[in-house]
Amino acid sequence: MNSRTLAVAAALLLSVACARSAEDPGPVKVDVDSPKVVAFIDEMVSDHAFDRDALRSLLGQAEIKPSIIRKISTPAERTLTWAEYRKIFITKERINAGVAFWRENREMLERISKQSGVSIEMIVGIIGVETYFGRITGNDRVLDALVTLAFEYPKRARFFRNELVQFLILTREEGLDATAPMGSYAGAMGRPQFMPSSFRAYAVDATGDGKRDIWGDWADVSGSVANYFLEHGWRSGEEVTARATLSGQWKGSVPKPGNTLKAADTIESLSKKGVVFATDLCADSKGELLTYEGSNGIEHWVGFHNFFVITKYNRSVMYALAAHQLGQEIAAKVAAGAG
Repeated sequence: MNSRTLAVAAALLLSVACARSAEDPGPVKVDVDSPKVVAFIDEMVSDHAFDRDALRSLLGQAEIKPSIIRKISTPAERTLTWAEYRKIFITKERINAGVAFWRENREMLERISKQSGVSIEMIVGIIGVETYFGRITGNDRVLDALVTLAFEYPKRARFFRNELVQFLILTREEGLDATAPMGSYAGAMGRPQFMPSSFRAYAVDATGDGKRDIWGDWADVSGSVANYFLEHGWRSGEEVTARATLSGQWKGSVPKPGNTLKAADTIESLSKKGVVFATDLCADSKGELLTYEGSNGIEHWVGFHNFFVITKYNRSVMYALAAHQLGQEIAAKVAAGAG
């Protein structure tokens, strides 16, 4: 599970209320003299030339928050069916918000799409699922989230320790106050919900002002999302997925819903197995049969190359289909309005 999986879990928990436990003891300041924190500071000084006293002072301002541990331990995504998941993101209100966003930023979106080859509908689909077009970006300081998970969540401590390193480096590189950025309980930041490592690798300055502002500049946000897709192999103009059925040629039981993140078949081999779907892609193009528990029963889809690029943003086939479908719904409504 990579950093993008954490971002969607954050979006889900921000979309549905999570009751606060009466036993929650509340946040406490980081103990900068604890062995774990001392070792971390030593590493940052020796490997990344941080000032010891300044870093001790900064980490001393961070809070260990039990609420963050609770949230990451019980992400809503693990318990939802596709029907339940889809209802969170594919709503009339979110589609309308996406249409308004597209119209208000049309010139910028067209420029970025032309430069990157990533479709506008994919860019807006991602931003819509991640943060409801900037409405839901998280209520925790990124510093608190990463410190809490790096030092008090053994299950993923190594991952979050690295993200804390990346966060501290990026705040130095970008000239940011490390106590200021807000994000999800998992440390995902800004309107595209980038983890610090993703920010450093993929965020771009799309306005030429010398800053990569994924909190307040829609051009930087959209350009960064497009760049993420481009760097992970997005193919301009190619199909993403197609609805499928199983014909009488299909042998064996009906596949169950799963989280397959790689295409192991081809269009030709799937067709020979009895999977019926329509595509203009070549017979040797990669494809994978996907199964979802929809509102009217089992649904089958075939994911193509670009579908699995979406799963690089978040390692979830439900996320990928939701982002794709939201973008499609918004694009259709924008086109209908133009007509």
